[in-house]
Amino acid sequence: MSKSGKIAVAGVAAAVVLFWLVGFWAGLAVLIGVPAVAYLLLDSSQKRRLRGISRKQLGR
Repeated sequence: MSKSGKIAVAGVAAAVVLFWLVGFWAGLAVLIGVPAVAYLLLDSSQKRRLRGISRKQLGR
């Protein structure tokens, strides 16, 4: 299984566990909020590098 496939499976498993433990809306807030806050905490050079990596993976 590819690395992105493993990440997707882990995300789905985390979502199921969170929804079961804390409810749908709180679990959704955590699943969306944590990556968003982590991205906002990066400085500009880190964001630029992350965007560059994403473009390379998309074949641009």
